Amino acid sequence: MKNYLKIINIDEYSITPKYLQISNSILRGIEEKKIDKDDILPSINDLSIALEVSRNTIERAYKELKRYNVIKSIAGKGYFISATSFNQPVKVLLLFNKLSSHKKIIYDAFAETLGSNAAIDFYIYNNNFNVFKKLLANSIEHYSKLVIIPHFIESTENAIAVINELPKDKLILMDKLLEGLTGNFGAVYENFEQDIYFALEQLVEQLSKYHTLKIIFPEHSYYSKEILTGFLNFCGKYAFEYGIIHSLKNETLQPGTVYINLMEDDLVELIEKIIGDKLKIGEDIGVISYNETPLKKIILNGITTISTNFKLMGEKTAEMVLNNGKEHVAIPFKVTYRNSL
Repeated sequence: MKNYLKIINIDEYSITPKYLQISNSILRGIEEKKIDKDDILPSINDLSIALEVSRNTIERAYKELKRYNVIKSIAGKGYFISATSFNQPVKVLLLFNKLSSHKKIIYDAFAETLGSNAAIDFYIYNNNFNVFKKLLANSIEHYSKLVIIPHFIESTENAIAVINELPKDKLILMDKLLEGLTGNFGAVYENFEQDIYFALEQLVEQLSKYHTLKIIFPEHSYYSKEILTGFLNFCGKYAFEYGIIHSLKNETLQPGTVYINLMEDDLVELIEKIIGDKLKIGEDIGVISYNETPLKKIILNGITTISTNFKLMGEKTAEMVLNNGKEHVAIPFKVTYRNSL
């Protein structure tokens, strides 16, 4: 029996479920001719012990391989390789800058749209350039598509240089379109400057009872500065007083002010301040929050949100993977008006 521990690779840093890592490793082994037709696979119990994973993980991996018709089982004898030709799934390296509720929406839509047509290796680099660079090093040739959400708190220029070295026929950017990239590559992104401008324009009537708009833009943030450009353009055109603050720590809330938050922690702190100062949300203080989540429908009778259609972003990116697309597709913002204005 072959030494499958040299063929099966489980990366503890990958977000890809272990059962898929196992099935993808075996498919890769077949493709690279390390595994041949009629080879016997380890029993579920033996492989579970060897890889230090649950029996259920191995069962799911073998079930996944059955979907490709490459393995069969015989009662009392176990599993074996029944075929070495199969519809090769597109191999995708998926890099997210962080995990969040809306990133999960993107991933779920992306994975569901791809279905069994792709094998996804999913990693989080936590906005860290060095981690990002390490994940890309020595792995590019193993993938037919490199799908990247490119948000960095520091070293953005270095990240652009690294991305520019990637084969553009494999590259798809998601969520953010970086300036300075060359070549013909795909992108499904937010137009940050236009999105916030047009979103606020849809709320002009509700905003008219306030005199000042303030945006909470953290000093060290991966958020695009284009958000501030769109915000300032809107305030200039519609003659609102405005402010850009980095935190709420020393902020004194003044009636007649609308606050726009990007970070969830800032929303929590803002609500605490409003309640603590005995101000009325939607009357004394207005609140607009980035990115729709289920809780924002409920908190204080509803928080007004401006948000990208994250489900559509995931779907469009998956379609681009399957169709080998190179177009640049902007996903528009959606405004959800609630009682916080």
